[in-house]
Amino acid sequence: MRVFLPATLADVQRLLADGQWMPLGGTGFALTPALREAYVSGDDEELAEIALRDAARASLRLLSAQEDGELPVRRVVVVAERDDASPRPDLDDAVVRISGPVSTDQVVAVHVDDGAAEPAVRAAAECIDVADLGDEDAELTLGDAEDHDLAWYATQELPFLLELL
Repeated sequence: MRVFLPATLADVQRLLADGQWMPLGGTGFALTPALREAYVSGDDEELAEIALRDAARASLRLLSAQEDGELPVRRVVVVAERDDASPRPDLDDAVVRISGPVSTDQVVAVHVDDGAAEPAVRAAAECIDVADLGDEDAELTLGDAEDHDLAWYATQELPFLLELL
């Protein structure tokens, strides 16, 4: 199963340095049967895009808890092929849990915001908790970040991506 795992640039650094990385709580997002049932229409590609967007929003939550460091503030989604992803419909339609770390050979691609998105992503990370509680202004701020498309990087491009940041 293709799993979209919320991450940060620091997580990608760990993945490359250690050859593996454990997503927080083993939580990811995927095209699950529950997600398919929740939508009347949409092909697999469109529904997988929903799981990717959910993972990108979860990346904002990780960024909100992260201390300011030397890396840019950007949403990151690691895409991996996993056989052990189990649905978590108690959390949401697309949520899955994996049982162990992700190794570099399981990674298919990584999606990352470009530099132009950074101010919007920073603002969204600062207010995501308030948005979760229904604050309309905070939800609009999240929308500003989500208006930016994530760039796609092949696994062999990741060392260069981190060098160029």
